[in-house]
Formats: sequence, structure tokens, C-alpha cells
Amino acid sequence: MGKVLLLKAEIRERAGSKHAAKLRKQGRIPAVVYGHKQKPVAISLDVHNLVEGLHHGHRLMDVQIGKRQQKTIVKDLQYDHLGKNIIHVDLMRVDVTETVRVTVPIELKGTARGTYEGGILQEHVDHLEIECKVTDIPEKIVVSVKEMDVGDALHASDIELGDGLKLASLPSTLIATCSLVTVAKTTEEVEEEEPIAPEVIGEKAAEQESEEEESE
Repeated sequence: MGKVLLLKAEIRERAGSKHAAKLRKQGRIPAVVYGHKQKPVAISLDVHNLVEGLHHGHRLMDVQIGKRQQKTIVKDLQYDHLGKNIIHVDLMRVDVTETVRVTVPIELKGTARGTYEGGILQEHVDHLEIECKVTDIPEKIVVSVKEMDVGDALHASDIELGDGLKLASLPSTLIATCSLVTVAKTTEEVEEEEPIAPEVIGEKAAEQESEEEESE
């Protein structure tokens, strides 16, 4: 069963960047609730409660507007230019029986076997898109990399998602690789390896003829 967080919302009577900035100074985050063929509603949420909920893995949220509660999931988070603070939230209304597409973070677990042979494990993406019921949304997808050797690559299609979860990202999405580190060569080393171009006899003969004509 998915975790459910209850957030009390306040209706936003005014829009615009100035009003949004004022809300943030008051410890609230501008948000919008939409979906299920109902009109979007502009609201604000307590920043501490929202951030704490997200930090603890809450994906399913009950938003209380007045006396009415609406079940929602976070569809989009907008951050400031530093990528640190949340400045806006999009919440989509959902039904507990429906299937949704969501983005879930990936956690690589274990030490790749290839690292003992001089390899380096590199993570290429840190999330996957999946489809599942609202109540089955996982907090994260744990992926074991213990069996990866030097030269191995892990793709989205290689991950076992478990019952009720369906991959929505491209199966070819590259998740992680284990490869040897290549040290860049210096300019001197490259020049030493470059073969010396052989002298072309025809060109040398032509140069001699040109010199003899100039001396006459």
C-alpha cells in the first residue's frame, strides 16, 4: 500500500510572480491541483510539511481544501535556478484504482565485481518511468550491480521491477556501465607515436629541377 500524506491547502486568490514570491517568504509553496475532468485549482502548501513528506518517500498525497480531501500524486516539481529549493508543485488528482505513469528514483546497490579489476562504475540515469496502480507506487527502485564485470552495461530492460510495475521508459535506456579508466595521453606522447612521413622521391626530384632552373 502506498504511503499517503495529508496536506492542508489554502486557495490562492491571486496569481503572478510577486504574489508567489510573497507566499514563499511566508513559508508556503504555490501549487496547482488538476485532473479528472475538473477545473484546476490554485493553492499553496506548507513548505516544511511538503518537503518532509517528499524526503520520507511519500508519493500519494491527500490534499485538504476546505472540508474536502482530494487524493493526488506529485506530477511535477519546479526548482529555483540553483536546483535546491522547490518553488512550485503540480499535483494530479487520482483514483486509488487507476493506473498512472510516474518517475521513480533508482538506487544502485552493492559493489560491482569489475571494480576489483580496475573498473569504474558509472551511473547514467538516476530514475525510471514506470506504470502502476496509484497504491503500488514504490519509493525507489533498488538495482543490484554486484555481478557487473568490466565491459558490462546495465539497461532498463535488465531491471526486474516486481509485480504490478511496468516499465514505461525505453528498454534501451542505459542505467550503468563498468569500464576501465583511460588515461589521456600528453601532446609529447602523441607526437612520439606519430609516424614520420616518408620522403617522396618524385617530390625531391622536382625540387632539385626547380633549384637548377633558378640557378641558370
